[in-house]
Amino acid sequence: MQSSLRKTAPRRGRLLAAALAVAALGAPIGASAAQFINILTGGTSGVYYPMGVALQKIYTDGISGARVQVQATKASVENLNLLQQGKGEIAFSLGDSVKLAWEGDAEAGFKAPLDKLRGVAAIYPNYVQIVASKESGINTLADLKGKSLSVGAAKSGTELNARAILEAAGMSYDDLSKVEYLPFAESVELMKNRQLDATLQSAGLGVASLKDLATSVPITVVAVPEDVVTKLGAPYQATTIPAGTYQGQDAEVPGVAVQNFLITHEGVPEEEVYQMTKLMYEHLDGLRAAHSAAQAIDPAKALEGMPLPLHPGAEKYYREAGILK
Repeated sequence: MQSSLRKTAPRRGRLLAAALAVAALGAPIGASAAQFINILTGGTSGVYYPMGVALQKIYTDGISGARVQVQATKASVENLNLLQQGKGEIAFSLGDSVKLAWEGDAEAGFKAPLDKLRGVAAIYPNYVQIVASKESGINTLADLKGKSLSVGAAKSGTELNARAILEAAGMSYDDLSKVEYLPFAESVELMKNRQLDATLQSAGLGVASLKDLATSVPITVVAVPEDVVTKLGAPYQATTIPAGTYQGQDAEVPGVAVQNFLITHEGVPEEEVYQMTKLMYEHLDGLRAAHSAAQAIDPAKALEGMPLPLHPGAEKYYREAGILK
């Protein structure tokens, strides 16, 4: 009798385990799976990263059960490639990078069209800021000839801006004595140590790295004239860098800006993107506390210049808010 019971018990255990496995397969995934949101940003000394940290808090507080993380990256180009691979849920990117990614521009770092990308929002303009040490003698774009310049990480959105601006000004990297492909903070350290003449940084006004530089060495903010911006064309636009943006900058400087976007991909659920979009606009104070660039975020301008299709979750929010009819 005992022998029979011993044989039956393992069999019952196996049947129970099989039944539980079948039940688990039939259960809806959303009932037990935690919602995961990976926010793709940029270098820690830029604007994307602190704004990503602010979004992390907004989403953690506002989306029940969500696990949210911020990933520091090489910014625009890397972010878009990661989204295409499904390795992030929302990302910051420059508008020209988004356009080139959608088209599949290999020279810009996109081997094929990134057809899974979907738009969330236009957020704020990046100012492409060229800052030189005063002792370098660089006052104009033409003065960069024969000088050393850091252009951001290779094939980053910032570096794409650098190539475009130099080309529009009738120059190329060949005209420079040296090209450094470095993040913002590292470029600043080289300038402080007199190992670099100038840095080009595509970021919001008042970016921490350039503020740090301006308090350490005398600087010149180099103008990008309107005729150069005209040659660049869309999505670039003429702008000005207000006087006093950086220590020692006593006058406004003609410049160039390009819009930043929040981007996702088609595999992110509609409800998740709807929540992320809605919560961002409901908590703009948190983003503005993280960086002054967020002052420009306006839901009424969220669709301006969007270079790819909207995600249905973002579209749902804009219809609900009366921005899309």
